[in-house]
Amino acid sequence: MYIQNGPYRQTYASETAQAKFLSSPLAPNLKGTIQFYQMPYGVEVFVQVEGLPDFKKTKNGKQIGPHGFHIHEKGVCEIGDGKDPFASAGGHWNPDDQPHGNHAGDFPVLFSNQGRARMIFFTDRFKVRDILGKSVIIHEGPDDYQSQPSGNAGKRIACAIIERS
Repeated sequence: MYIQNGPYRQTYASETAQAKFLSSPLAPNLKGTIQFYQMPYGVEVFVQVEGLPDFKKTKNGKQIGPHGFHIHEKGVCEIGDGKDPFASAGGHWNPDDQPHGNHAGDFPVLFSNQGRARMIFFTDRFKVRDILGKSVIIHEGPDDYQSQPSGNAGKRIACAIIERS
């Protein structure tokens, strides 16, 4: 597999992984994928989802959207009772014991555009092989990148298990 890098060069991804999001009762129409491409100096991450909840502020002052998302410790996406979906995925993946906002698995927030989000970003915090078997969680609210240990992003609305592609 190759990635176009500039108008004339092609850079080959040496290893790739992907994950398909499973929705929860909190966002029943959510679906999408995330792909990881190992490049010479880090990993390109491409995410696309649809069915994200509309932005709003709740009665208790919490915000729905933009949506925090992160790599989590365990590759388990069990919904459970539906009130606290995907607790089975564990906490944020943090292999080098950093404070929240600097976890290797902390990603930029997803901004919903009429329920859709699409984003590509680059990270040098891990290699594709490091994250195989882990999960990616999309949260109900935004990540503040400060609250410990996990950014106060709210409930988990979608989960995906990272597998080699």
